[in-house]
Order: sequence, then structure tokens, then C-alpha cells
Amino acid sequence: MIAEVLIYLPSIANFRLSWLSDRLAAAHTAALVLEAAPSGTVPDSLGRQLLDSIGARAVAMKIGGQRRLLATREVPEAVSQDVDIRKVGVVPAIVDAFATLLVIDPDDLIRAAGAAPMGGEFVEIVVEAGPLQQAMWRYSRNVLLVSLIISCITAALVYLTLHVLFVQPLHRIIANMTAFRANPENPNRIVRRSTRADELGIAERELAAMQTELASMLAERYRLAALGLAVSKINHDLRNLLNSAQLISDRLATIADPQVQRFAPKLVLALERAIAFCETTLAYGRAQEPAPDRKPVSVEALVEEVRDSLGVASDGPIGWVTAVERGLTLDVDYDQMLRVLINLVRNAVQALEGRAPNDPARDQIRISGRREGSVVVLEVSDTGPGLTTRAREHLFEAFRGSTRSGGTGLGLAIAAELVRLHGGEIGLVEGTLGATFRIAIPDRPVDLQDRRDQRARA
Repeated sequence: MIAEVLIYLPSIANFRLSWLSDRLAAAHTAALVLEAAPSGTVPDSLGRQLLDSIGARAVAMKIGGQRRLLATREVPEAVSQDVDIRKVGVVPAIVDAFATLLVIDPDDLIRAAGAAPMGGEFVEIVVEAGPLQQAMWRYSRNVLLVSLIISCITAALVYLTLHVLFVQPLHRIIANMTAFRANPENPNRIVRRSTRADELGIAERELAAMQTELASMLAERYRLAALGLAVSKINHDLRNLLNSAQLISDRLATIADPQVQRFAPKLVLALERAIAFCETTLAYGRAQEPAPDRKPVSVEALVEEVRDSLGVASDGPIGWVTAVERGLTLDVDYDQMLRVLINLVRNAVQALEGRAPNDPARDQIRISGRREGSVVVLEVSDTGPGLTTRAREHLFEAFRGSTRSGGTGLGLAIAAELVRLHGGEIGLVEGTLGATFRIAIPDRPVDLQDRRDQRARA
């Protein structure tokens, strides 16, 4: 509509000039007739007919220095507008056109001048403003109707374009979001990825990625819930079986055989820990692990118990190397750190056993430990095939970071959680033969006032 208004301004001015030009062209013909009359006189009836055909009150022509009135009904009164068709500017033409349309009365007179025939300087006519105003109003009405038709067509095209390009895709996205919310487990409810390059295409692709990830997370949560339910069902019976095994181990402890006396305490301790784990119904399934009960722990004794618990013999098919600084101690919860190392070493043993028959010179597990200031660093490494790309991408994630086929990845997830509870860090060392996990456990900060009180009491 704005464009039509901008076009209308010069067009209405041009229409006014064209209307006057048509009257001047008719006046040219009348001038020829009048000049051809003998002695330049014509009957009054013929003059009126010529003026009526032109639609003018008077026709005059200037030849040389004389201005001659060729025909007139009556002596014209004062005119309201003078228009020279030969030289009209754009802005004055627009201003005069609106003055003609809105300001002057229909009975007012307009004098228009144009080129004259037969060598005359110009021909001029005097017309009433009423017919011109009516013609201009008809033209304006036609322009308005055309503008409205064009605007309606444009609006319909814009509406259809917006409906096809934006509204329909938005309805599809909204319908998909509603359907996905009702049944997020159904993969058929995931929105179809769009090939569009605009913002809606990006939104559809991001929505599809988000729904895919959410569906995968829900599947994992359901799996965890099923695992917790299964564990809670077997926990009661398993705890009873372990209690029976503990009673038998207590009887074994009374046998005087040296071998029995050597292994019986370890068996009793292992059963006690198993019973404790059962009573907590799988520690990983709880909302959080209990806070560690930190005490100074000998790293050498801890490593030796890990080896005994997993049954890695000194003369077995898998080699064992311990490289721990003499007298190195850890400020940790003994049982929790034992679980961390058992999970890591068990993964290493399983990786090496996959290359059976084993050679202790080739297939080895190495545990090293050293102190770096107030931080103790432990490294558990093996000479196995290393981790797959998928395992590296989802390391320490339950059910996704398994290092072997059929594994759950719970061991690494539990180890990472227990290390974080101690304020430490665990990570995979890149660029090593096989797989190497590094654990860094900082010592607890010392309360200086407590230390002074201890010294004072001593």
C-alpha cells in the first residue's frame, strides 16, 4: 500500500496533465477549423459546437505578438489555475493536482496552454474544474481498487508462503513434541530430521538430537531401575548365604593347619565385606556413597590385598609388578580405596586373559605409587590391547564405558565416584602400552589449631 501511495502521487499529477493535453489537442483541431474560416469568422452555432466538443469555455492562440481569441461562449471570468503543459515540474505538478482535486470548486476555471499549430506560439483553453475533478476522482477510485486487489493478492501469497514455510512445520514440531511427551520411549515419536538450512531446519535437527539423547537416557534409567529391583530381590537370600559361609569360615579358623591359618582371616574379612555390601543393596544403586572414613593406609599392604583378593599368583600366567615407594601411605578410606583398585585390576586381568595363552613376560600388571608433595599418585597399568574408541568416549559412564563385550562399565563408574569422594582425580593416561589409569589423592588439609593442641597435650 505504501508503494501504491508513492506511485499514486506522480500518477494523479500525470493524469491531470494528460487530461488537459487531450483538451489542448482537440483545441488544435478547432484552431485549424477557425483559422480556415473566411475572414476568420465562423457562425456562433459552429463555435459553440466546437467548444462543446472540446469541453472548453474559450479557445485562444498567440501568433507572433498577437493573442487572438478564436472562440468563446462568454467572456471568461478570473481563472483559479494556470497550467503550461510545455514546462511543468514534477513537484509543482503534484501540488497543483491535489489543489485541483481538493481545494478549488467545480465551477472554478482553469487555463491551460500548449503548443500551437501553424507556427503559433501556443494555444490555450479555459475549462471548468468540475469535469477534470470528476475524471481525477474516477481515476483515484480505479487506482484504489487496483491497489486493494494487488494488496489482497499479495497478502494471500504472503499468508500461503508463511503457512507453508513456517506455520505447517511449527504445527508438525508441536504435534511431535506432544506425541513424544506422551510416549518418549517410542523411537517412532522422534521428529524427522529436516534438510532445511534455515532456523526451522536447525530447530528440527536439534530437537531430533535432543529427543534421541533423552530416549537413550530414559532407556538407561529404566535399565538401572530394573537392575536395582533385581538386586533388591536377591539381596535377602544372598545375605543369608553369606552368613552361612561366614559361620563355616569361623569354624575353619579353629583348624591348626598353617595354610588354613594363613588364608582363613582373609576369607573371613572378605565375607564380612560382602555382607556389608549386601546390606547396602549395591552401593552404586544408592543415592550416594557414604563419606569416606579417612585414615593413614599403607599402600604396599593395600596392593598386596588387592593381589590376594583377585588371586594373581606370583607363578601364574599373568605377571605382577609392584613399584611403590617404601613406606608410602595414603590418607583414604581403606575399604573404598580397596574397591577402587580391585575394579581397575580386575579389568586389567580380564583384558589380559582375553589373549590366552598368557605369557608372564608379555602379559603384566603393574601398580606404581609415589608422593608428589601433598598428593599421592597411583598408576594401574597393563600390557593388554588397550581401550576401544567407544570405551574412551564413554569412560567412567555406567553401562556405556565397558572395556569388554558383555560388560556393564559399573566398575570404572564406581571407581571414579569413590575417587571423587576423596577429592581426587582419576583418568586414562594417553600414549601408553595397553591401558594405564592414574589416580591422584590429595592429603586432607591439617587444622593448625588441632595440631597445636595435640602437641600441647603431648
